[in-house]
Amino acid sequence: MSALQRDAVVAGAGIGGLTAAVALHRRGWRVTVCERAPGPTAVGAGIVLAPNALRAFDAIGFDITRAVGRAVPAAMGLRRADGRWLSRADTAALAARYGGPPLAVHRSALADALAAALPDGTIRYGVAVDSVDDADGSPVVRTSDGDLGGADLVLAADGIHSPLRRRYFPDHPGLRYSGETAWRTVLPAAAGSAEAVTAETWGRGQRFGVVPLADGRTYVFATAVAPEGHRPADVRTELLRRYGGWHDPIPALLERIDPAAVLQHDLYDLAAPLPRFHHGRLAWLGDAAHAMTPNLGQGGCQAIEDAAVLAHLLDGAGGTDVPAALAAYSAARCARTDAIRVRARRAGRIAALTHPLAMAVRDLAVRATPARAAYRAMDALFDGFTLPGGIDTVPAGVGTRCEVR
Repeated sequence: MSALQRDAVVAGAGIGGLTAAVALHRRGWRVTVCERAPGPTAVGAGIVLAPNALRAFDAIGFDITRAVGRAVPAAMGLRRADGRWLSRADTAALAARYGGPPLAVHRSALADALAAALPDGTIRYGVAVDSVDDADGSPVVRTSDGDLGGADLVLAADGIHSPLRRRYFPDHPGLRYSGETAWRTVLPAAAGSAEAVTAETWGRGQRFGVVPLADGRTYVFATAVAPEGHRPADVRTELLRRYGGWHDPIPALLERIDPAAVLQHDLYDLAAPLPRFHHGRLAWLGDAAHAMTPNLGQGGCQAIEDAAVLAHLLDGAGGTDVPAALAAYSAARCARTDAIRVRARRAGRIAALTHPLAMAVRDLAVRATPARAAYRAMDALFDGFTLPGGIDTVPAGVGTRCEVR
């Protein structure tokens, strides 16, 4: 690690921005995180940290289990609305294959743990990043609380609607509506073992997920094919109408929902890949760089990978050539993240089928898929995280649409 003091400004205190801040701080950077929200919030949903994300955390020396625990469900899989299993995998088998099982946590608990790993005052809440000037030279970050100059690096972790992405890529087509809306909430811990298995249930253009969290609570989510902007007046009535006749424990979970704590968001992804993830001393990560639908559970995981790779390459640059390190970051990340974005889109189309015959064929295909083939399909996701050798070992533009410059 260089003794040279380096300064970074991170736009956004989401999972990707905070992970990047922790990774840079542990490598000697002085970091300022600007977050437009007025403060941290306990409201939110769950996130499944797949083995690739856990390995990325290991790469930056961050142990999430110290903050949220290690409890994992016995199994995970897919079901039909009548409860019949389409596929099921034991968590022990996943751990044996990938070095550890997925870990499901509350997003706010993860964010709190990351924030606690930063010096006091690092995160400036209620401060929005409006623009970045002179990203090629000496960036000046324009914020709602005044200008921040002298940054060696600016990270755009400003989310799916990233203003910095729109400014620097004005010709990009932006977001594409997937055709689905989603409801998410977290329920308090309950006695019994009915929720001890992670499962996603497929119906006709509708899905329902049950994910036990490491702290004993249960994350539930539902999706439905719906017009963009559809917002029911009564959330509980809507969810009961759609999923109340499905298999146990779904009806009982719906009865426990607090409508005020239910989040609803339409599902979007980028209509096309960005040409690159950097511009001079400015880099994009997470949803700002490669927004994807949640169908593979990889959106947050890929943001964590971004942060680990970015910090690793910047460390290798020795503080002398940040633009070259960011160009290497683009080359290292574009192909993997875009392949997952496309794969998530395709998975969503399959899961959201509405024609009965197409649904029957889909379900039969899932049931007939051998376990070894199902594991191979997960290998690219769970075993795909690697740290590149350094800024001189990443072939610029190879295997990616990124235009490194």
